[in-house]
Amino acid sequence: MSLNRSEKQAVVEEVTGLAAQAQTLVMAEYRGITVADMTKLRNEARSKGVTLSVLKNTLARRAVAGSAFELVADQMTGPLIYGFSVDAVAAAKVVADFAKTNDKLVIRGGAYGGKALDVEGVKQLASVPSKEVLLAQLCGLLMSPVSRTAVVLSALAAKRSEGAAEAAAPAEAAPAA
Repeated sequence: MSLNRSEKQAVVEEVTGLAAQAQTLVMAEYRGITVADMTKLRNEARSKGVTLSVLKNTLARRAVAGSAFELVADQMTGPLIYGFSVDAVAAAKVVADFAKTNDKLVIRGGAYGGKALDVEGVKQLASVPSKEVLLAQLCGLLMSPVSRTAVVLSALAAKRSEGAAEAAAPAEAAPAA
């Protein structure tokens, strides 16, 4: 279905807004994917805060012009689905995880932090733990020395109380004899 000029302008403005807010863009070829699989991919992406769009490549090039994703405009050829995410790894993770279970979805590339990513770059970005997991790991690292110190101090206190109890026990036993 062909879009008229005003509809094309609205699509470009919408995608420009997505590109302005997003940290990551992932592009994947979706040739041969069934509607049911595409719906499953879109639902998964929506739940992770990723916006997936099937766009005409000329409109996508216009939308990313002047943004951090302009450097991958030359890769925008063929039937592509574009994934934008504010979270740095969400788009890469959603697309890479889906590509593992569906061989018809082929990752073509992407962009993150003003740098173009190839297929391996997208997969490496997808393997980075989420922000929540990284924060939990950091918290665990910070708590580890404190908890170790607490364990050592409680063991030392227990040992001292046992020593005091043993010293008091022979003293009490001596007058009884």
